[in-house]
Amino acid sequence: MGVISWIVVGLVAGWLAHVILGGRGGLFGNIAVGLIGALVGGFLFEKLHLQVMPDFWGNLITATIGAIIFLFIWRAIRRA
Repeated sequence: MGVISWIVVGLVAGWLAHVILGGRGGLFGNIAVGLIGALVGGFLFEKLHLQVMPDFWGNLITATIGAIIFLFIWRAIRRA
């Protein structure tokens, strides 16, 4: 995937994570959360030996799951 594709996946994944967990997130915040989520999701899926289709939807699922995990941990740390 190209850089533009990763930005689109990051934007959508970050937005989905904010919708699922609630809260606010602007354009750049959603992109950042989604891109970090893609890294977290990719790392976790690799360590757990989980495989998804290497297409847009597979990348979106991985990034969204990673973004949800990242936001959950980030919010727990900020509250402490």
